[in-house]
Amino acid sequence: MQEKFPNQYKSWLATSEQTERQDMLASYPAAIILWAGSSFAKEYHSPRGHHFAVADVTHTLRTGVAVAEGEKGLSASCWTCKSPDVPRLIGELGVEGFSAKNFTDLGTEIQSVVYCTDCHVKGSAKLALPRPHAQDAMTKAHIPFDKQDINMQGAQVCGQCHVSYYFQPERSNKVNIPWIFGNNADDIEKYYDTRRFYEWIHPISKTPILKARHPEFEHWSRSEHAKQGVTCITCHMPATSDDKGNQFTSHKVSKALEHYSQACQGCHGDKAALLQTLETGKHEIEAKAREVEGLLVKAHYEAQAAWDAGATWPIINDALMAIRHSQWRWDFAMASHGLYAHNPSEGRELLDTAIEQAKYARTALAEILKMLEVKEVNYPDISTKESAHKAVGISLDTLTQQKKAFLKEEVDKHWSEVSRHGYE
Repeated sequence: MQEKFPNQYKSWLATSEQTERQDMLASYPAAIILWAGSSFAKEYHSPRGHHFAVADVTHTLRTGVAVAEGEKGLSASCWTCKSPDVPRLIGELGVEGFSAKNFTDLGTEIQSVVYCTDCHVKGSAKLALPRPHAQDAMTKAHIPFDKQDINMQGAQVCGQCHVSYYFQPERSNKVNIPWIFGNNADDIEKYYDTRRFYEWIHPISKTPILKARHPEFEHWSRSEHAKQGVTCITCHMPATSDDKGNQFTSHKVSKALEHYSQACQGCHGDKAALLQTLETGKHEIEAKAREVEGLLVKAHYEAQAAWDAGATWPIINDALMAIRHSQWRWDFAMASHGLYAHNPSEGRELLDTAIEQAKYARTALAEILKMLEVKEVNYPDISTKESAHKAVGISLDTLTQQKKAFLKEEVDKHWSEVSRHGYE
């Protein structure tokens, strides 16, 4: 592929330059409380370039360490979007055979990182959708890949991975995209509620929690950009030229504003005005998100106080469902990278509803606490990542030492070099 498409290959290599990432738990420690009981409370960083996909999922505390032989650990489904080796393994093992494997069991099989065949038919520029969960989802949404024009196919290729999903427990934890009723927050919530599905029971409030995962495709599909036929490719992989004037599609997959003249200027002629609009949208969404987080942290601890005072499911269920639904909308907004640019109006609507639901939960809990004669609720210090981890009983030092030992004894000795890229 390097010889056949040298410019595309060179720009793909440039994703190694995208090394910056943000410790999201250090920036927003309230998220540790909201995600208490899940691996997301241990470590959560903003994404880096595609070249780091295998290494980052290998090194994160979220994927932990190998379990004893015969025990069930984290599903191999966590590899799904990280490597072109995954479709090969699914072909060999079957969808459920693959997902039933432990994440660490298949580490030695992952030899390459996000590459040409994740998006193209091998040896050509023709677009492809090699992952079964994406094929299934597009069929559910009545937008099957082979029936779409080239623009929508490009968006769907990105939407294989930049989409929200969950691991289907009754199907060996295979990846599933919950679009039976639709792909907005309300319809996905309806799907989960109908199935009585939850990812974990919150250890503080006992709320059955849902988790959103980077729903960029969903937000984009309802955006003004989508209506105008502007896709992920248009903004993040614009047409560019090499030093000989040959035009090609950049595969660096970088921020749209880095390509303002190619990607944005045709519709947004005033760059200063565009930047101001983006900044305003980002500020509004961030402010609403912080408000939701503050309300939900209090709600989780107020529910705990109610339980401790003798609350029962019949009297607390309504409040817990309001927490569940509020946190789902907060997550569906904040897990989406670049929401303020992709679909700011939907982001504001999600968070406004989340605020209403969290306030409702707290009002209901206040009545319960009054009935149970609870005079005071103990809210922890969550001003820092360290204090929030202490509040939920996470020992980061212990987890880090365990992970380092696993990396030294297993990954560094037996896994491919792509699993160490950026950590050498």
